[in-house]
Amino acid sequence: MASHDTELEVISHPTARIGVSTTSDESTTPQADSQPEDGRQEFSLPPVDGGKDAWLFLAACFAIEALVWGFPFAFGVFQDYYSSHEPFAGSPNVAVIGTCSMGIMYLTAPLMMGLCRIFARWARWTSLVGLFIMCLSLAMSSFSSKISHLIATQGILYAIGGGIAYCPCILYMDEWFVRRKGLAYGIMWSGTGLAGVVLPLLMQFLLRSVGFRTTLRLWSGVLFALTFPLAFYIKPRLPHSATSHVKPFNLAMFVMPTFWLYQLANVIEAMGFFLPGIYLPTYARSALGAASYGSATTILLVNVASVFGCVAMGFFIDRLHVTTCILLSTLGATVGALVIWGLSSSLPLLYFFCVVYGLFAGSYTSAWPGIMNDIVRKGEALGQGYIDPSMVFGWLAAGRGIGNVVSGPLSENLIQGLPWKGNTAAFGYSSGYGSLIVFTGVTALLGGASFVWRRLGML
Repeated sequence: MASHDTELEVISHPTARIGVSTTSDESTTPQADSQPEDGRQEFSLPPVDGGKDAWLFLAACFAIEALVWGFPFAFGVFQDYYSSHEPFAGSPNVAVIGTCSMGIMYLTAPLMMGLCRIFARWARWTSLVGLFIMCLSLAMSSFSSKISHLIATQGILYAIGGGIAYCPCILYMDEWFVRRKGLAYGIMWSGTGLAGVVLPLLMQFLLRSVGFRTTLRLWSGVLFALTFPLAFYIKPRLPHSATSHVKPFNLAMFVMPTFWLYQLANVIEAMGFFLPGIYLPTYARSALGAASYGSATTILLVNVASVFGCVAMGFFIDRLHVTTCILLSTLGATVGALVIWGLSSSLPLLYFFCVVYGLFAGSYTSAWPGIMNDIVRKGEALGQGYIDPSMVFGWLAAGRGIGNVVSGPLSENLIQGLPWKGNTAAFGYSSGYGSLIVFTGVTALLGGASFVWRRLGML
């Protein structure tokens, strides 16, 4: 099945055809026979799925992923600081800063991807533009005296810059990796997990040592110094003329049931995915009596485990059907939440849940390359024309953004008044967070609905 899927992908993807032009199969295609000049040009291109240029591109994508997305994932440290230090102590809407920075990057992904496709000739340089906006936003936020200033700079402006900087990584991934595409995406997305371990510790140290103003200015400078050289490796493999035919805002996918079935499961899964990251430290402290370091360790374990989970999922997505990979993620996350977290009565058991949840739930988005391939392949089979996989990614990211935005206020209602506290024998469920645990487990389970739909012939 895996080799057959790869073959279909290489044949159907207009840009991937050039990407594998150095193989013996390509020499027998009509295009290669009828256009010898183009054939000679194709052989001068760097190889796909390996070689110095491909691996440098992936290494740069890994670093950009870690630095762009790692900062919003570390916002919990800033939220705690802003809530307890002047001039923001006691101010409402502190959490809105983190929601904006992460949610806007997710929700604007289709627009950013489409604009980069339309202005493809200049898309390579958008990483530099986005990184400059990010650094500028952090520097500006260091002068804030009101929460509204932080929302506008550290929240909205940072998200706009991050979205612009991140888009070329997705646009060019299809050009550099074909048969190892899933693994490449998994390696890139593991950068967020690694940054989720390092950045919170670093930011907490800096905030305690020098305050938020100096911390933001220092990180702005460090971010620029680290990312500016890397941006030059985020470049296309193919010439502009080879990809200019792509129509980014092709709406054909929106009439395909396949897209909506995958998207529905994606949104539902996202509604519960972010909740452990928000509430695990509080749960460890209030329910299990953990100290500040012990409670913070919960998030670190989730992020460390997600690094390995993303890479493993990327490996499997190149070999197994996408719904099978999603099922693996779903089962691990569901059992972890409903059984391990729900029955946890000690800190070590909660740490075990963090590892399980990071491995399985943290790898869910690494199955997206399989969803992208499936939608593109079925779109062509249904006569819908070529569907740009980067736009499929953009809409999946937007769906995840919807789940991210909804999960905040929804979770507050779930634990308001600490329902179920003391009403069950199982410690996790009787801690007052029982409704949150159930919601996390159920949304994780429903996120794997695509496996059932495929068995019913709907996918």
